[in-house]
Amino acid sequence: MLRKYHSAPSCKPANVWDGLEDERTGMTASRDDGTTLATGDVAARSDVLVGIGLITLSMAVLSAMDAVVKWLATDYPTIQLMFFRSAFAFLPLAPLILRAGPAAALRTRKLPAHALRSVFGLGALGCFFWSLVYLPLADAAAIAFAAPLFVTALSMPILGEAVGLRRWSAVGIGFIGVLVMVRPGVGVFQPAALLPLAAALFLSLMVLYIRKLTRTESDTAIVFYYTLVCTLVTGTIVPFFWVTPDLTDLLLLISVGVLGGIGQILLTAAYRRTEASILAPFDYSAMVWAVLFGFLLWGDLPALNIWFGVAIVIASGIYIIYREAELSLPGGLGPWRRR
Repeated sequence: MLRKYHSAPSCKPANVWDGLEDERTGMTASRDDGTTLATGDVAARSDVLVGIGLITLSMAVLSAMDAVVKWLATDYPTIQLMFFRSAFAFLPLAPLILRAGPAAALRTRKLPAHALRSVFGLGALGCFFWSLVYLPLADAAAIAFAAPLFVTALSMPILGEAVGLRRWSAVGIGFIGVLVMVRPGVGVFQPAALLPLAAALFLSLMVLYIRKLTRTESDTAIVFYYTLVCTLVTGTIVPFFWVTPDLTDLLLLISVGVLGGIGQILLTAAYRRTEASILAPFDYSAMVWAVLFGFLLWGDLPALNIWFGVAIVIASGIYIIYREAELSLPGGLGPWRRR
């Protein structure tokens, strides 16, 4: 489920039924009950609805990618799955890069920062894909929801952002939820549960560096260099671990990259239309898809500790995102899951 983080634009949808004039056009629209709706507010409301639809669809697509990865994870090495995820993501991304122009895609002032961001992204991708060899899909997804907690905890030492008592409290409560899911020190503890937790840590570091990059770099450049670096690194290593797939598995491997690229595009479009604080609850719809795919394909259902722990983590994550939006921190959390 690893996905790209980016800065969400600041758009503040107003109360769309207040009948106020649009400041830009002075135009209003009428409703059957006699109230009016400003055209600007109509557009804002439409953007919110479209954004919610896009993020819900992106969660379904990215969860489908995770399900394909889990299906293949016991037969192919993790590095091979990572290579296909990176290389074939260029198929859906290429038209966007070409439309922006190769010069726009390649223009950058911070190649070292792109490389470091990509290293963290590779760590997140590798740990999560590896975890799917051992853990049910929904369990791995639930534990990886710890990412926004790490982002908040690390934003002060890395970015110098002030973190108040309420957000620190939310982080602490969220990590209690993580402990409930991982259950260290009890007989049923699985060391593999630390893999999605490590993925969440790597992902949070990637997010923090993307916050830095978005100050000078375009979304196109961030996506391009991340995909390029991941493809080059995994492409250099994969020949030593290569397992030749049959035709069916080859198509599934290619679909991992295609689904990942499409999910990334949908996610970017969602956060360009609607602010992160509105979309945050729908981001967690990935848990629903993970449970659904896990049950349909493997007959897995999360244990009670996973349900209880993920509820705590989700509540803490949503509070942190809303609190960041309230404080108007630069960039907010944006989408925080893997991919």
